Amino acid sequence: MSSRRIAVVTGGNSGIGRAIATTLAAEGYDLGITWHEDEENLREAVSECEGHGARVEARQADLGRVPQATAVIDELAEALGGVDVLVNNAGGGHSTPFLELELETWQTVLDLDLTAPFLCAQRAARRMVDQGGGGRIVNVTSVHEHVPLEGSSAYCAAKGGLGLLTKVMALELATHEITVNAVAPGEIATKMTGNEDVDPRTAERPGIPAGRPGHAREIAAAVAFLASPGASYVTGQSYVVDGGMLLMGAMANQLAS
Repeated sequence: MSSRRIAVVTGGNSGIGRAIATTLAAEGYDLGITWHEDEENLREAVSECEGHGARVEARQADLGRVPQATAVIDELAEALGGVDVLVNNAGGGHSTPFLELELETWQTVLDLDLTAPFLCAQRAARRMVDQGGGGRIVNVTSVHEHVPLEGSSAYCAAKGGLGLLTKVMALELATHEITVNAVAPGEIATKMTGNEDVDPRTAERPGIPAGRPGHAREIAAAVAFLASPGASYVTGQSYVVDGGMLLMGAMANQLAS
């Protein structure tokens, strides 16, 4: 039987999710991956993970279809023989002014970005408790867990809610040796930000102290730390990985003067 630990990554076929899956595979995890679209990227991600010696199970799931689709967590856990780490990465946004936002759009974003992570985490945590030995849950949020973004009321509400849900879960699951943390990315060079296949080092961002967008691997590194034994005393935290973007708020008055 494999001695590798088992991680499930939602939306693990592209962008940040793919970087997380391949990083965890390189660090000795077997992988369960959910994917919604882009089967070619999925095949590449699975091949890369398997190249690190990982056993990989992948399942297609539209996690916006709650609650039915979240059963994929149990399906992957059954196929792999358990779950030690869950990374709630799948998500998406929608840019619509508040006064024009329709209830249907609001509900769609909250289902995918808040309700689905809640249900996926609940399923994974129940299995971790039954298994014994603790576990790790990492929720990928956004800097907009912490600060607003004009035209993104539903997205910000969902990510802010997921950030506080992370803290409640951390409180309640600590006695089971399950840690729960969030990673909050800033602008990352992925399809979601319109920077797919862009080398972050070549893109100038004067509004970010680091002067560039981030790479998905930089988010994956933070997730891998929080999933590791070395992070056993870290729980209920939101790790902002944004090149210093949020620090620019402290300069607002100076820039305006």
